[in-house]
Amino acid sequence: MSFTNKVVMITGAGRPNGIGAGIARCFTEAGARVVITDLEGSPLSETVDSIDGEVWPLVADAADQASMRQAVAATIKEHGRLDVLVNNAGIGGPTLGFDEVEEQSPTLAMSDEAWDQQLVSNLRTTFSSASAAAPSLSDGGSIVNIASIAALGPTTQLPAYGAAKAGVVHFTKTLAIQLAPKIRVNCICPGLLWTRAWEMLGARMQAADPVYANMTPRQVFEAFVAQATPLGGEQTPEDIGNLAAFYASDKARMITGQVVAVDGGISLS
Repeated sequence: MSFTNKVVMITGAGRPNGIGAGIARCFTEAGARVVITDLEGSPLSETVDSIDGEVWPLVADAADQASMRQAVAATIKEHGRLDVLVNNAGIGGPTLGFDEVEEQSPTLAMSDEAWDQQLVSNLRTTFSSASAAAPSLSDGGSIVNIASIAALGPTTQLPAYGAAKAGVVHFTKTLAIQLAPKIRVNCICPGLLWTRAWEMLGARMQAADPVYANMTPRQVFEAFVAQATPLGGEQTPEDIGNLAAFYASDKARMITGQVVAVDGGISLS
């Protein structure tokens, strides 16, 4: 897969150890010029320093069409084109907005604000960025949306997050039809990666479940991975990046509207 002379934009790539940075590494290794965006400049600089390749940072809000249109315009002014958009921006975390309550459905105890925050951060980001970038993508261009295995089934610990990511899956399929044949649109559902969200969730599981009481959050994560993953290992940002690069490559020229879980088989159960 060669992306020589191709320009790739990746949103939400401000953490050097995050999924966005892993995707950026895979594209730069294939020869792409990569533009990474995030809300703050300092983390972006750390990501740029961690990657051996052509990477340009841009501060932009992926949930705001005007901000993303400016980022797209700056990219085209600097590089002359845009070929691939990877919608990676989003946030996660345990329960995300409701406290422990004695109710049949604690999800319904969430505040409107907490629910809306998840939809803005994990669904509107995909919509706004795609809306801003699609008119400028080159013929044969590609959009890759990053969802989650939380989109594929009930998620009692992540209800609003799961609902938002399920929306990303649906949006992917709709957009694939609407943008064909000029642009292909596909989706990746990552599984278990060691992220800031999992640090929070691991700490919560440690406090709530006696099985994990004497473990660190990282050890909780490793125990959960060993129990839940048929292939027996955690996923990495580069695992996600390799599929993103394939989706965007000419080798996937007849693939659109597809959703693939990169989760070591977790979603099979």
